[in-house]
Amino acid sequence: MSAARSPVQRVRAICLALPEAEERPFGGHTAPAFRIRDKLFVMTSEDGASTTMKAPRGAQQMFVASDPQRFFVPKYVGSKGWVGVRLDLHAAPDWDEMAEMIAESYCLTAPKRLAALVAPTTD
Repeated sequence: MSAARSPVQRVRAICLALPEAEERPFGGHTAPAFRIRDKLFVMTSEDGASTTMKAPRGAQQMFVASDPQRFFVPKYVGSKGWVGVRLDLHAAPDWDEMAEMIAESYCLTAPKRLAALVAPTTD
């Protein structure tokens, strides 16, 4: 990936690589938001400084406790377990971790058939 690529462009590339994912803003916002079958799985802030995504039960607290400067409980969807990630810090996000978090959010949202194409098997 190009070093010149913005964090939102990197989030976009990760999201749109997932099966049937599409980009469509949320409500009256203009910031990129990503959906699977019309259900949101990632939203970016209007200023591009952060992104929010679904997280498995208990993961939100784990992320926020591990790095409260990077991770936060987002307004509106935080009560539903979503986690926020700041993209505008001096240190760039760990993009491998971001890809895993985005894939997990997708799998929590997508129909089982599509999630199975992304989720690692745990047999």
